[in-house]
Amino acid sequence: MDTSESSTDSGPAAQDRTPAPERADRRGWRRWAMDTRPLRRPAYRRLWSSTVVTTVGSQLTAVAVPKQIYDITGSSAWVGYASLAGLLPLVVFALWGGAIADSMDRRKLLLITNSGIAVTSLLFWIQAVTGLDSVLVLMALLALQQAFFGLNSPARSASIARLVPAEELPAANALGATVMQTGLVMGPLLAGVLIPVVGLPELYLIDALALCFTVWAVVRLPALPPLTEGAAQRAGWREVVAGFRYISAHKVLLLSFLADIIAMVFGMPRALFPQLATHTYAPYGEGLALGLLFAAIPIGAMIGGLMSGTFSRARRHGLMVIVAVAAWGAAITGFGLSTSLWVAVAFLAAAGIADMVSSVFRVAILLSAATDEMRGRMQGVFTVVVVGGPRLADVLHGTVGSALGARAAVAGGGLLVIAAVLGLAAVTPALRRYTI
Repeated sequence: MDTSESSTDSGPAAQDRTPAPERADRRGWRRWAMDTRPLRRPAYRRLWSSTVVTTVGSQLTAVAVPKQIYDITGSSAWVGYASLAGLLPLVVFALWGGAIADSMDRRKLLLITNSGIAVTSLLFWIQAVTGLDSVLVLMALLALQQAFFGLNSPARSASIARLVPAEELPAANALGATVMQTGLVMGPLLAGVLIPVVGLPELYLIDALALCFTVWAVVRLPALPPLTEGAAQRAGWREVVAGFRYISAHKVLLLSFLADIIAMVFGMPRALFPQLATHTYAPYGEGLALGLLFAAIPIGAMIGGLMSGTFSRARRHGLMVIVAVAAWGAAITGFGLSTSLWVAVAFLAAAGIADMVSSVFRVAILLSAATDEMRGRMQGVFTVVVVGGPRLADVLHGTVGSALGARAAVAGGGLLVIAAVLGLAAVTPALRRYTI
């Protein structure tokens, strides 16, 4: 863990990170309610408040793009092609964006990229309101948007460690993750309500206006230049490769990534939700079953965030990751064995809570175990893992589910998660011993 920041950082960032007094009166429900200590720090509060506004707005665009493509083509295949068009720019620019975030003022990078995302949303609105009806234009704009997001995400995540002290990183991550999960639930619902009322083009415009608030909030952040004199001044692929070498040399970072890959690749069953809704849970109504299956994990994660006071003060971050991933595997196994829709939804919600806990402490490990000049690159790799793992799971579960049946594939995947993460913890003790 890099402890040099507390003595070398100065100016507004340091002032914003002045330790806030710990309350001693957390009794009753306050012991398990969301830990809001980071919100007492003005700089973090600005960054978080911008996330509150823009998360829902980004989900409006996430709904509008596939809806518009389907309206133009009448083909779900084109919707899938558009998703792939956004994946490659996201992966490439997340890795590169991590290197850039380590070589320049992260506040400046956030201003550039958030402005770029806002302009892209405005271009989405222009093409929709003018009736251009071009799938190629939509795919190009989606690729551009995802490129800006890839550049933005590492800088945003890496900045958190400069705005709050190390002991509040889990709480800060829980606050941010809860907002994201709430957006995943509320954004699509709001889009469904707004499209018949204001029309599809206006969803893009609302997103663009929300991003203006984000730009304003970032303007008010303190400067976040590199702290170390030896920090990389370039941001080429040599620096990206140096990030991977850094991961391989720091076992706890590598293990935190492996834990997430195990959980997502073996245990993310979303590709089988349509098959399960059509066959296993058909008596409940296919539409109802499918909607509940997709919503259950985000709802569970949101509940986990609201109850983050129960775990955010834990200091054994590595052990918390292991326990959370094992709990995810157990919940997914229970889901695979369930024949009742409501029991299945309960298991998926439990999996969502476990995923929230795992995510909170994995990010905390990345921010605390890595030095500041490497945090951007670590967050870039984290973005790629988070995006790529579920897509690999879609292929794996879809293939195994077609061959062995959906329930067997899901339950087997959950058991593999438990076995793999416990084996990882037994063979390599660095993760389970990691303490903030």
